Amino acid sequence: MNESSGVDPAQADEVFAHWEERYSSRDGVWSGHVNAALSRVAADLAPGTALDLGSGEGGDALWLAERGWDVTGVDISPTALARAEVAADRAGLTERVTWIAADLESWSSELRFDLVTASFLQSTVALDRARILRSAADRVVDGGHLLIVAHAEAPPWAHDHDHEHASQGRAEFPSPQDDLAMLDLPADAWQTVIAEVRDRPAFSPDGEQVVLRDGVLLLRRSA
Repeated sequence: MNESSGVDPAQADEVFAHWEERYSSRDGVWSGHVNAALSRVAADLAPGTALDLGSGEGGDALWLAERGWDVTGVDISPTALARAEVAADRAGLTERVTWIAADLESWSSELRFDLVTASFLQSTVALDRARILRSAADRVVDGGHLLIVAHAEAPPWAHDHDHEHASQGRAEFPSPQDDLAMLDLPADAWQTVIAEVRDRPAFSPDGEQVVLRDGVLLLRRSA
């Protein structure tokens, strides 16, 4: 990390430590399955190159790779990416996915992609989400898509962890319209394909069936 990146090194170390601790404290953090919004949206897109920001243990990236995409997955946690590599190998998808361990706030690349995805980039530790998503838009090719999926509201069981959030800070819950305004993209260069909040069934940590709400924003860059 360097000062020219505009990222506070101490803050970057805190974010790294937070996610490494979370992933290393258990055998698996996520289900390993693709998130519902991405699968519904990307199913209608022709495969090409994809960038998955905050790829975690690889569920979304591997789903894309299975469907013919050449995917680059970027995440701050080497532990998460090590699990993603194992899953890719088991699925015979090693040649279709490139994993990069990096801080999303400072990572840069000259490559551009047909699809850039950023799902649930919300955190109780400091995260410059706006910076990351604006940079994500710059990495979309002409005619390509940017997909942003966000928690639209706290899960029903969040009140059970109020003491934890009070000490760590609370993640924000932007609407698709909030994200669209934050990106402030030129109207003549981008088309809004989807901007809505969608319900999805899920289970709470106690096994209770609940409904979660996701904000889904799909933008297409003009060809």
